[in-house]
Amino acid sequence: MVSLSAWLRGLLLAAVLAVVAGGSVACGSTSGSGSGSSSAAPRFQVVAAENFWGSIAQQLAGSKATVRSIIVNPDTDPHDYQASAGDARTMAGAKLAIVNGIGYDEWASKLIAANPVSGRTVLDVGDLLDLKEGDNPHQWYDPASVQKVINAIVADYVKLDPADKAYFLAQKKHFETVSLKTYNQLRAQIRKRFAGVPVGYSESIFQPLGQSMGLKLLTPYSFAKAVAEGTEISAKDKQTVDSQAQHRLIKVWVYNSQNATPDIQRINTIAKQQHIPIATVTETLSPATLNFEQWQVAQLRGLIKALHQATGR
Repeated sequence: MVSLSAWLRGLLLAAVLAVVAGGSVACGSTSGSGSGSSSAAPRFQVVAAENFWGSIAQQLAGSKATVRSIIVNPDTDPHDYQASAGDARTMAGAKLAIVNGIGYDEWASKLIAANPVSGRTVLDVGDLLDLKEGDNPHQWYDPASVQKVINAIVADYVKLDPADKAYFLAQKKHFETVSLKTYNQLRAQIRKRFAGVPVGYSESIFQPLGQSMGLKLLTPYSFAKAVAEGTEISAKDKQTVDSQAQHRLIKVWVYNSQNATPDIQRINTIAKQQHIPIATVTETLSPATLNFEQWQVAQLRGLIKALHQATGR
């Protein structure tokens, strides 16, 4: 069995060889929206462990940086992802590396530790938000956390490329006021129309978003956390969630369609039998061709439809 240290050394060797050979990673597409685009070559490379943060980083970078996300396949579970030599090469070329942290993507932090690069900046979202392993890692579903990450990314861009400070600030303003406009409007609409409506949810990814919109989350957090982490759900929690659906104590059931475990499938069936509207969310961008705000807006519209169906509001 290959030891962890040997695995890391192997990835490090692959990364070093790629850099020596000039094999800088081909980067994903960038967005130049907001302040116009430039024909000048991008000045630095950004690598995000997951595409939800990568999409935001890409739009804030515009034409001044190239951005690549490692996890882009909606069928990939970031919790259990096994990094490859190609991922090591990708991370080796980053001047800014963005990881979620909070115990969510330890593989990404290991890649960074295995290949220390002078001058590289690391943005660990958990550290930024002062969260630790065991806290809810799904902070891209928390609008307040998203704003803090936006601020941090732009601040890092300015440090890496101070000559383009005005450009990055313009990108930030455009993203906040134009790109996120519908996302913010829909969240405000849900708060106004549906605050206090009792809903159930399958995983902890929905918890920060649901709370921010004033929905009454009836599912025990211990249930949602266990489903997200793939750990054993207590018999008491199973009974509670089943009963909430069977007795229609919840008006809407929200579940992660990327992780429909047998327990969740059972509750989905109960919800359908009891004519409880179901809304879906996903852990990563789905489809992967969407950007962050398009993905979130589609989910919020689905949630509004389910809440309207349930309440008539």
